[in-house]
Amino acid sequence: MSVSLLWAVDVYGRVYSLSTGGQQWEQCQDAVLEFKRVTAVQQCCWGIACDHHIYLNVHSSDVPIRYQEETYENQRWNPKDNFSDHLLPSDRWHWSDITGLEHQPLDSFLLPSTNWEWEGDWYIDENFGGEPTEKGGWTYALDFPATYIKDKKWNSCVRRRRWIRYRRYKATDTWAKIPSEGHSGPLPDPFNDISCGGWEISEEPRGRLSLWAVSLQGKVWFREGIHHHSPEGEGWEEVSLPGEVVQISCGPGDLVWAVLWEGQLIREPEIVSNGLCWVVVDSPNPEAGAIHVAVGDNVVWAVTKDNKVWFRRGINSHNPCGSGWIGMVGEMVMVNVGLNDQVWGISCVDRAVYFRQGVTSSELSGKAWKAVNVPRDGDIRSHSSASISSLHSAGCFFSGEVQAQSVMSEDLDTEGGPQRAVLEVGTCPSSPPPEPPPIDPDVPKPRIPKVTSDSFISEMLSDRQVKQEAATTASPSIPEEEVALGEPEAKCPPPWSNVDLEETQTHLAVGPAVVRGDSADTCSLSSVATYTLCQGEPYGADEHPLWAWVSGGGCGVNCHSQLNWFNSATALASSVQSMSLSISPAQTAAWRKQIFEQLSERSKREMDHFKHYEQAVEQSVWVKKGAMQWWRDWKPHKWVDVRFALEQFSGPEGNQDGILFLYYNFNEEKKYLHAFINEVTILVPVLNDSKHTFAIYTAERTKQRWPIRLAAATEVEMHDWLALLSVSCCDSRGIQGPPSKQAIWSVTCKGDIFVCEPSPSLEACPYPTPCDQMFWRQVGGHLRLVECNSLGVVWGVGYDHTAWVYTGYGGGFFQGLASSTDNIFTQTDVKCVYIYENQRWNPVTGYTNRGLPTDRYMWSDATGLQECTKANAKPPSPHWTWVADWTIDYGISGGTDREGWQYAADFPRSYHGHKTLKDFVRRRRWARKCKLTTTGPWQEVPPIPLSDVTIVLCGAQSSVEPIPLWAISNKGDVLCRLGVTLLTPAGTSWLHVGTDQPFKSISIGGANQVWAIARDGSAFYRGSVSSESPAGDCWYHIPCPERQKLQQVSVGRTSVYTVDQNGNLWFRQGLTPSYPQGSSWEHICNNVRKVSVGPLDQVWIIADKVQGSHSLSCGTVCHRLGVQPMEPKGQSWDYGIGGGWDHITVRGNSIEAPRVRMPSLTPSLTSSLTDPLRPPPPRSLLPVMITEMENGNAVRC
Repeated sequence: MSVSLLWAVDVYGRVYSLSTGGQQWEQCQDAVLEFKRVTAVQQCCWGIACDHHIYLNVHSSDVPIRYQEETYENQRWNPKDNFSDHLLPSDRWHWSDITGLEHQPLDSFLLPSTNWEWEGDWYIDENFGGEPTEKGGWTYALDFPATYIKDKKWNSCVRRRRWIRYRRYKATDTWAKIPSEGHSGPLPDPFNDISCGGWEISEEPRGRLSLWAVSLQGKVWFREGIHHHSPEGEGWEEVSLPGEVVQISCGPGDLVWAVLWEGQLIREPEIVSNGLCWVVVDSPNPEAGAIHVAVGDNVVWAVTKDNKVWFRRGINSHNPCGSGWIGMVGEMVMVNVGLNDQVWGISCVDRAVYFRQGVTSSELSGKAWKAVNVPRDGDIRSHSSASISSLHSAGCFFSGEVQAQSVMSEDLDTEGGPQRAVLEVGTCPSSPPPEPPPIDPDVPKPRIPKVTSDSFISEMLSDRQVKQEAATTASPSIPEEEVALGEPEAKCPPPWSNVDLEETQTHLAVGPAVVRGDSADTCSLSSVATYTLCQGEPYGADEHPLWAWVSGGGCGVNCHSQLNWFNSATALASSVQSMSLSISPAQTAAWRKQIFEQLSERSKREMDHFKHYEQAVEQSVWVKKGAMQWWRDWKPHKWVDVRFALEQFSGPEGNQDGILFLYYNFNEEKKYLHAFINEVTILVPVLNDSKHTFAIYTAERTKQRWPIRLAAATEVEMHDWLALLSVSCCDSRGIQGPPSKQAIWSVTCKGDIFVCEPSPSLEACPYPTPCDQMFWRQVGGHLRLVECNSLGVVWGVGYDHTAWVYTGYGGGFFQGLASSTDNIFTQTDVKCVYIYENQRWNPVTGYTNRGLPTDRYMWSDATGLQECTKANAKPPSPHWTWVADWTIDYGISGGTDREGWQYAADFPRSYHGHKTLKDFVRRRRWARKCKLTTTGPWQEVPPIPLSDVTIVLCGAQSSVEPIPLWAISNKGDVLCRLGVTLLTPAGTSWLHVGTDQPFKSISIGGANQVWAIARDGSAFYRGSVSSESPAGDCWYHIPCPERQKLQQVSVGRTSVYTVDQNGNLWFRQGLTPSYPQGSSWEHICNNVRKVSVGPLDQVWIIADKVQGSHSLSCGTVCHRLGVQPMEPKGQSWDYGIGGGWDHITVRGNSIEAPRVRMPSLTPSLTSSLTDPLRPPPPRSLLPVMITEMENGNAVRC
């Protein structure tokens, strides 16, 4: 679970945040003003201060918020001046945007606010379509506008070049004031309420946010233009509503609800700019109108004037209004819905923050309220410096000498309904309330602040008569303020406070009046408390804070989250702990020594005296049988019922082996298949909608690409067999525990992770170990890619771009094994399922879903060969569950129009995002998110999502700390991880490396050589990367192969391989220590999906279209043979496991093959052969071609 924050405001206007990984409230020290309320999302927090202005607090990140400003310089050729800025009257501006319609000189670009700063000056972009241009960066064309090329022709009459400048948002982790200005000038009245959401709106691109605000006059305003590159937004726009609003709530999707002054609610099913479609919803209690509403993905919660909490049932995307209200147990002044529809609230009894337990997708209303009892950061400091007086007060508490106080049960949901207890410590609940103790004038009296409201004065004045009568007739239970009779007034003037004078006079006239917790007079519509402002600490040492507002919009918790909030020690526990005796380290060491001696004596007594007895059983046999279905090898292929048996035996020396038997009937004759356990190369779970299947490969069946495919009756039975067979295969090969540092990692296209222990002869020449004999075992978890090195650091990236670091072995279907429960964590992954909506144009109706008979399906997959509709599309497997509805995907390559359509001349062709006269077909992609929850030895590395990661290559005996690790974020930023060591493989922080464009692939090889691929397909080399300068100094542009755009890169010890977008594998020639950029590209082969180059310059790929015994196999692991220092390109391919593989990394395998010694006449070799005790000459890790740089450490890690 990634670390996120819960935000809250106390009654004194101070803002606190509580981390999901922490145990205390952290105060925002930079908040100069007092705040009334806040609304948070994962990346930032908005708040309204006491001056009624809105402030923004953007969380700091290792990746800065950068925005690229660009403008184009245009020139035309003439016979006199050559190319100059003297353009024709009909031409575009000399300085313009890309369309040429807007005038954009360099001095017209200004910073949006003081929260931004320029990173540098303007510079020329010398990159055009992934290829470098001439030094000036000019691109040429026949006229404006036309197709531009980088080379000047004889008919090039115009040219242009792009100027770039970056600006950076600098106001992070501080409260930046947002100007209250609309399109027509300053807003007429200040703000009173605010709500942020909308990050999952289907009609908006990703990264957008919706911010709604309510003014004091009841008007609603919408903040436009909030996205990742503009966190402040652009301006305010007023939204017309059918009444005056007092409070508003916006969910993550397109749900917006608001509360009217009359106590009614209104909702908007879809967020539109004109404010139409608002529907009035009656209050849950007509007698007590609503004062607060909170909206989530599929839930709506409300609070009425009597502090009752209500849940709206039936909320979904098809029925945003819901079907009715359900009264919930508990009394709150406000509630808030956060991520995953989790609910937070503030109790009206003790003003504590409460969390709604048991909220799941099937039970959105939850089960019970649980108090969040964690101290503030000041509380911990005060308790750590407790003195003798604090111990004395703690003793008084246990003796029952402290006055009674109002307490609230942590679980408010009981069978009997809500309960409120007001008890005296040390007394019986059924006993009458005791008399208050006499007041000592010398003892300062505790001051309990009074809860009032500073908003909605009209309603408070209209109910003034009722409030006064209720105050005079209320029975005393909890005194609001203690006033001593005859006590002289304070000589110093009282501090300023925002209170209602008439109500104050009423309470003073009554004396020790009592305010009931469930009465409506203590909380009006806004539910904002005002208290006397103190110069010192407002809370006592043992008092819990009083909260006024809470926001969980950025708090990523769910019902399964393991939080420490409910287990943290209170102030009382801290005092008690300070009185307890501590155990010294010397005592602990003595106890450990004594226990170890006792265990040693017991082992000697029970084991050593029986060694002379002969073993009773020399060989044990164990058999497990079961009924399964088998996919028959011969045609017609079909599922056949079979009996499956595993016979496992162990020898006298402890060696284990086994045989698999598969019994079936053919032509009324009983037959069987068998496979030895030590010949099984891999066990692969196969995803199937109707059956729980898995495949068993041997070396021979790996060559044929045709495994033994079995189907179990249930998922549990399949996992039991997989775990049992996997353990048996490992025992027969003597493999135990986690993978070694030299292991080879691979990932299937379904996200399953496999690992192989390489043999010393795997990279031998000329007779290496065949790939089809490699044994692969599964590791728990679900990832998209894995990267490692020979030091044992392993990182992975999921389909949702979450980064994970490896911690151990196990998880998945290995959960029940006793040896695989350590360092196993819950792992989640989110991916999108895509379908395509296809249409064809005709002269009568335009674009419709009626195509030609030869066209693809109007709802299909990407290939168009399979029909996929919204109704019949399913998640990848039963383990995945839908978490969102279908939305239009605007992020598809090639661009889209405003409705998400892509156009082309016919199916299938290259698509573009704008319509032309030759476009007769169009398509748009729909996406739907699904989520997988599993377990594995992977720990999340927050908070930046990644798209690629690479770890430095090292030799077998190398030792490097810190370990260089580079990555690319999902937005294309290049990052360098700091603090990566063997003890802390997750590192400490990210270092941002500046780039001119977003990147998509990166790799670091020997001698800290860093290569990267940009999203436009161009290659770059990072110069001057070293341990002293881990981020290097600059990027060098590397020309791509002709008419090709690169996709992925992998750097070895001295070689560089890349894969382009068409599946071609390229090798970089001419790499030398003096010129590490190389000279040219050489084509190796095609049909390649991924490439991985190891520390020995070994080359492994994932290949497509590999011939098998039945058909072509896609996603096959292949090994390049014949790779030597004098022949780094290799000679041929050896085919291994496949298909269905999507990623492989051999960057951890630095085991060199054993040397084959041949007879030689050289003295050194002759002496080595005659003297076996003399060690052979050491073998250099560097190839011969760059041996001269060995002493310079050019390629060492």
